[in-house]
Amino acid sequence: MADYDFGGVLLVESDGPVRIVTLNRPDALNAFADGLHEAVAEVWARIAGDRDARAVVLTGAGRAFSAGGDIPGMARQIADVEVRRHSMREARRLADEIVRFHLPVVTAVNGPAVGLGATIAVMSDIVLIADTAFLADPHVQVGLVAGDGGAAFWPLATSILRAKEYLLTGDRIPADQAVALGLANRVVPAGELLAEARLVAHKLAGLPPQAVQDTKRAINLHLAQAARLVLDFSLAAEGESFTTEELRRNVESFQTRS
Repeated sequence: MADYDFGGVLLVESDGPVRIVTLNRPDALNAFADGLHEAVAEVWARIAGDRDARAVVLTGAGRAFSAGGDIPGMARQIADVEVRRHSMREARRLADEIVRFHLPVVTAVNGPAVGLGATIAVMSDIVLIADTAFLADPHVQVGLVAGDGGAAFWPLATSILRAKEYLLTGDRIPADQAVALGLANRVVPAGELLAEARLVAHKLAGLPPQAVQDTKRAINLHLAQAARLVLDFSLAAEGESFTTEELRRNVESFQTRS
């Protein structure tokens, strides 16, 4: 059995050949802090080493899929260049690990998927979104370049014009609109979401594994090409955003209100 101990911030449950991966910081809306970012980057290699695994369901605990980055983490990146550099390296590692992961991933977007949370959903293979959920990428709104995946991967799922509209404005994308844009596969009633995601994952797990895995790999070469083309610049630009006065003021404002 693979080692799936991530200190509680990420849970992995076995359901026959399906692994249920749950972002588990519900009190913080599963924001990527306190080891969660590193755990999500690491879990794919661990599942890849689990020879009994054939498919994955990814979801969030509580009322959100993920709120994306957290304000204390942003403040640390503003104050400490080494923290910032480490964060950008981890962002690249996370994207690369998801893109090259060989098993099919069904994402159950159980609540708001914001920033990196929305990007991770779009990088998966089948996206089921609760009728009460939404996607949004507010990087630009707070003063950040949308560098950790949105600029690279959203244009492949929708159109360049649509990606520009929602990445530049940060506007919320309701569940039905996310499907219409190509950022999700279908809307599912919230109470049925996880059961439906498990059903889809088991269907994929029951198909011939080499055919499933190499078809996914062939399609994901488009994502890998986008990552090679875009991520070096976009992550460097996002790192530079942490030196701007606009972001510093916004982070201080958020901290004052919290």
